Amino acid sequence: MNNKEYMTIDGIPVLINGEKNLLQLINKVGIKLPTFCYHSELSIFGACRMCMVENQWGGLDAACSTPPKAGMEVKTNTQRLRKYRKMILELLLANHCRDCTTCNNNGKCKLQDLAMRFNIEGVRFPNTASEPKIDDSSVCITRDANKCILCGDCVRMCNEVQNVGAIDFAHRGSKMTISTAFDEPIASSPCVGCGQCAAVCPTGAIVVKNDVSKVWKALDNPGIKVTAQIAPAVRVALGKELGLAPGENAMGKVVAALRRMGFDEIYDTSTGADLTVLEESNELLKRLNKGDTKGPLFTSCCPAWVSFCEKNYPELMKDVSTCKSPMEMFAALIKEENKNSSRKPVHVAIMPCTAKKFEAVREEFIIDGAPSVDYVLTTQELIQMIKEAGIIFSDLDPEAIDMPFGTMTGAGVIFGVTGGVTEAVLRRLTTDKSSTGLMTLSYQGVRGMEGVKETSIMYGDKELKIAIVSGLKNASDLIERIKAGDHYDFVEVMACPGGCVSGAGQPFGRFEEKELRGAGLYSADKLCNVKRSEENPLMMELYNGILKGRVHELLHVHYKEDKGAH
Repeated sequence: MNNKEYMTIDGIPVLINGEKNLLQLINKVGIKLPTFCYHSELSIFGACRMCMVENQWGGLDAACSTPPKAGMEVKTNTQRLRKYRKMILELLLANHCRDCTTCNNNGKCKLQDLAMRFNIEGVRFPNTASEPKIDDSSVCITRDANKCILCGDCVRMCNEVQNVGAIDFAHRGSKMTISTAFDEPIASSPCVGCGQCAAVCPTGAIVVKNDVSKVWKALDNPGIKVTAQIAPAVRVALGKELGLAPGENAMGKVVAALRRMGFDEIYDTSTGADLTVLEESNELLKRLNKGDTKGPLFTSCCPAWVSFCEKNYPELMKDVSTCKSPMEMFAALIKEENKNSSRKPVHVAIMPCTAKKFEAVREEFIIDGAPSVDYVLTTQELIQMIKEAGIIFSDLDPEAIDMPFGTMTGAGVIFGVTGGVTEAVLRRLTTDKSSTGLMTLSYQGVRGMEGVKETSIMYGDKELKIAIVSGLKNASDLIERIKAGDHYDFVEVMACPGGCVSGAGQPFGRFEEKELRGAGLYSADKLCNVKRSEENPLMMELYNGILKGRVHELLHVHYKEDKGAH
């Protein structure tokens, strides 16, 4: 055996094959070490010390921050390590809220999970947890400092991946907390509502704002007509928690579940995405034909990106598309269609995104004194409602969405994954409308979960240069390149890494699961009879009917000064 290539884990020789740390190599042999602060998408922090292993000299090493070396020997499950890990858990529990049954993260809390795994039947130390310190100033997330274990996941996500800097460590020693600047409410901070901090929080110290009770109340009121729209990314993310395979397209079952819960009309946000493709591509062509602008046209589908641009690059807002997001476009049409209903119309948008909650209450989307979207439910909240209703989701027979807005294309469906908006626009702009041309576009570099992608397409005699970024740090880096002289004609930005399939309102998933969600949307696209938004027969009906003379009013927006109330 060649010691230059192997190390030993619990007596098992293991080949080292490019793993960056012991934790990755240990997972390779089927051992799941406990961790709080480790996320492969974030930098190594090594704060929680739960992943310690014992080396051949009796020393303890943090597996997350120790690179594997040839000849190294470690043990992962000794009496000393078990005692050590139990001690850490007891100390955390001694300083932690124990109202587990009423916690939003009950059943999904990593502290709860590890306490059960290590059979913590009691805590020897007095409970020093302070009174709950809840910050519910944001319409997107709720923070409870009493549940924080100082793992730093949220801080690294906010600063490293999103480049927002809304939260950081404050104070020292036993007084250390995670806080906004000057301990201001989160709504007064630079927060853009992306919710990625909540996505990585292991204990429920940061959770998605919950509006389920408000929607149940509307459903129970016979004087209210409740309509719903379902975003593309939702259908491929909820199945795993409800008995289906990860990434499986569950759209038909979602529709069936919503009908059982009492929703009157159910639609697919992909229809709104088709409208966005038509309006955004028209806007791009007008800019190109004028030739009087040096900057690219930035997409406007992602509310967290729009807010990030308002707060950090207000000078670029003139280059952000005036198109409303698909959610808001579609909601405006649905509300208009139901304005003469004998019952009060209430519209619910089911989204993968926390920032959509903020978008829904922006004054720019209030028409005739009422918001176009009354409530936004995330995928997590939808799962909660399905479970609360006692619906056995996996047993449901799929059902179709309602008319008159029941037609959409594959171009609208792929909006839920990074690069999907760009591919949908390219399908509209390309002159080659054949199936071969469609396939060629999919190999243009627009697909994949990479945070930065670039491509180009010929439009007439002009080469259009396009950039696709997901994750706000990547957006910032690209903007700095543009300021330095790099030229693009069109830039797609999604705040969440990987796009909406990775939205903070989705059930937590590792990178591999997010890839499956994206693949699920592309599979759904293949099953659509119509692939291009301009070929959707509903579009012409809308432009000749409800939208006639009101396109700008219902489909476009001028953003006012951001109030920062996230």
